[in-house]
This record gives sequence, structure tokens and C-alpha cells, in this order.
Amino acid sequence: MSQATFLNRQALFLCPDPARVVVRPFKPAIEPRDLNATDKSRANHIVDRVLALDPETAAAQLRDVLENFQGRHRNLLETFEARAGEMEDAFAAHVDFTAGQRQLIGAYFLHEYSFEAAALFNPSIVSHPDQSGAPEGGHRFILSLRGVGEGHVSSLTFRSGFIAADGSVAIDPTARLASVPKVRNRISGPDGETVEVAFRPDEDISERVIFPITPSQSNGIEDARFVEFDDGGRKVFYATYTAYSGKAIRSELIETSDFISFRMSPLKGSAAQNKGMALFPRRIDGKYAMIGRQDNENLYLIYSDDLYTWDGGVAILKPKFPWEFVQIGNCGSPIELDEGWLLLTHGVGPVRKYAIGAVLLDKADPSRVLARSREPLVRPDPSEREGYVPNVVYTCGAIRHKDQIVLPYAVSDTFCNFATIKIAALLKALDG
Repeated sequence: MSQATFLNRQALFLCPDPARVVVRPFKPAIEPRDLNATDKSRANHIVDRVLALDPETAAAQLRDVLENFQGRHRNLLETFEARAGEMEDAFAAHVDFTAGQRQLIGAYFLHEYSFEAAALFNPSIVSHPDQSGAPEGGHRFILSLRGVGEGHVSSLTFRSGFIAADGSVAIDPTARLASVPKVRNRISGPDGETVEVAFRPDEDISERVIFPITPSQSNGIEDARFVEFDDGGRKVFYATYTAYSGKAIRSELIETSDFISFRMSPLKGSAAQNKGMALFPRRIDGKYAMIGRQDNENLYLIYSDDLYTWDGGVAILKPKFPWEFVQIGNCGSPIELDEGWLLLTHGVGPVRKYAIGAVLLDKADPSRVLARSREPLVRPDPSEREGYVPNVVYTCGAIRHKDQIVLPYAVSDTFCNFATIKIAALLKALDG
């Protein structure tokens, strides 16, 4: 069966926008290390220079900063003051700052970061927790995306949109501003930090950017695979993601009920020491279930009584067809159908070409593979081959809407597009 009979590309492109910026901590050091004695000395030189300004010059300098950056960020003076407070431990004993001095000093220890200047890719999609305003017969959704900026640092950002009754997809307008959340709590543990963060409820969801917070994430929060999880009637959204420290990777978990407050936790166990884990949307026989790839080649089914500990697993899928001979991986959490669990996969073939396929797993026993795609469902289109990493299509999760699958996917690690797939035609195309 030809792809064209069941795949409909939407031409709904989401491209990186370098004009979208957040303010991030800046310190006179080689990031992301802590300040050493020399760095602290440099920081205090900055403070001394500000304190040496006469009041009129200092006030004029602060006005100039505000005129230059006002309108690009919310609550700049509040942000400046908070940053000065964060740096206080690095400062030598000093006279009490005036309000203006404190704000100006804080400004010297911040910088703008264009969080999606290089790429906006690897999306996943879930139902919006607030369906008010959904079109008749349609459905609202939240899209998560990986943004990449200076230094190839990855962060997590969001969009909202809706699926219309006819199956077409639309994205809500993107807010002009962007912001990072407040850290509400940090809990240290033997496996790393658990962090709780929150955004202001009045901020549009497209404003919200979760930038690396902990040492394990310092070089990136990558490829979040969100799923709406049914925990005995309580709905919660989980996502596994890859935390990259610059030297090591590991899987971590983010959870939220409203996409305003988030909890980010390390995962432990042998199966969590790699990337690309995806949680099933409900327990199976009382256990949590995960698809993962511990060996960089095959896909495993893993069970656990503990959402945060993942060990062992059994290999259920290995490369079989030429388009996936190098490796296979999952493309998001399994989607429950009457016929079984639909698992989207990616395969890597000749010349490191990435394509998206599908597998049908038994609903009662997901270790049983009922059918899989002999050929890719989505492969790089001639118009979609060029980008930061050419010849790649990739997704971190799709959603079912009525009789079709809505599939957001990334193109060449640069931008995103959407496709829709008729479920009946897709299942017919899979080999038993």
C-alpha cells in the first residue's frame, strides 16, 4: 500500500524564531561551573564599579537598560533584584545597596538567551487539560517541543492548538514574550535533585520555557515524550526526557496536571541509564510499563512497581527491515486502540537516514508483536531533507482523534510539521 493512501501531510510548519528570548543567569565564569575565587573577584570588581558611579549616572544607566530591554521581558526590575540576591553569596562585604544599585548590579549578571534560535523540533502531543473553547466535534491539545539555542543547549517549550471536526490541525498564535519558571523547591537525593517549578498562571502556554536547572540537565533537556496517564481515574501528564550534563545522559521524569506547575525527578535503575524511554498511558496488570532502548539498537518492554525505578526488561523488537538496520527506537508512548497498542517507531537506515514506522502490540501482553510496518510510514520528503541534521524525520509522540492519528514530526532536527493518518488504513498496511 502506498503511503499516500493513508498519510496526509498538513504543511503546518513550526519554525525556530530567534526573536524569542528569555533572560538567564550570567556569571563571569566558564559555564556551567560554579564560581571559583578568581571568578568571585571579577564579580566583585563589577559591584565596585557600579558602587563608584555617582547616583545620577547610575540612575541614567539603569534607565538606559530598561529602555533597551523593556517590552522584551516581563517584570524586568523584579528580575534584576532577584538576580542580585542570587549573587549575594559571591559578593564581598559591602554597604547596603540602594534599590537602584541593586537593580543595576542584578542586570550585569543576566543575559538574553534565544532558546530556539537554532532549532525547534522533536514534538510530542497530548490532550489539553482545559477543553473549553474546543471547536464542536474537535479537540484542544498541547504540543511540547525541544528548542535549541546558543551552545546547542536544549530546553522544553510548548504550543497549544486544536484538531477540528474534519481532522485538520491548527496552532494557536505564539506569544511574543517568553519566560522561565520560578523554582519552588529542590530536594537532594542519592540519585540527583528533584525540582519543583511553577509559571505564572496568566502567562500563555507558549511563553513557558523550562531551561536546564540541575547539574544533570546542564547541557540540555531533550526529547520529552509526554503522555496523558490514567491513574485510577486521576489524570496526570508524565514525560520522560533525556537529561544531558555535557558528559553523561540519563532518563528523567517530568510530571504536571496543568502545565503550570511541574515536578522534575531523576529515574534510577539500569534501564534508565539511556535515552528514549516512553511510558504506557496506564498500568498493565497493576504495574507501570515502559518502552525503552538500553543497548542503542533494540526496543525493550520494562515493567516496574515504582514509577521512578526501572530495571531489566525484555527485548521485543529488533531491526528487521533495511530502513531500520542500524537501530530502532520508539517515537513516543504507545497509543491504545481496540486492536492493541500502536507504537510508533523510528528506524535508521543507509546514510543515517531516519524514518518513522509503526508496530502493533498485544493489548494484554505487549511483549507480543502482532504486526509491524515493512516500509516507513513517514520518510524524509525531498522538500524536507535539508536542515541542521539532514535526512531525518522524528517524533516524540502522536495522539488519537476519532478515526485518525495526529502526528507532529520534526524535519532534519530543525523545524516541525504535522501529518494525519487514518487508523484503519494504517493497520491494514502493517504486516502480521
